[in-house]
Amino acid sequence: MIFDNLVSRARNNIAKRRHYNRLVAEIENLSSRDLADLRADRSEMLYQVHKQVYG
Repeated sequence: MIFDNLVSRARNNIAKRRHYNRLVAEIENLSSRDLADLRADRSEMLYQVHKQVYG
């Protein structure tokens, strides 16, 4: 039971990390022009992604 919980939490954390890394890569690949078109700030987007994934 304890081992199952440990494995389940590890899988969940790995899935969160993959999702986070994928979103960060997308944000990092946006050009300055893309950000201007979106009227977005890269650091704010990264903050929101972290908040969304990790709470």
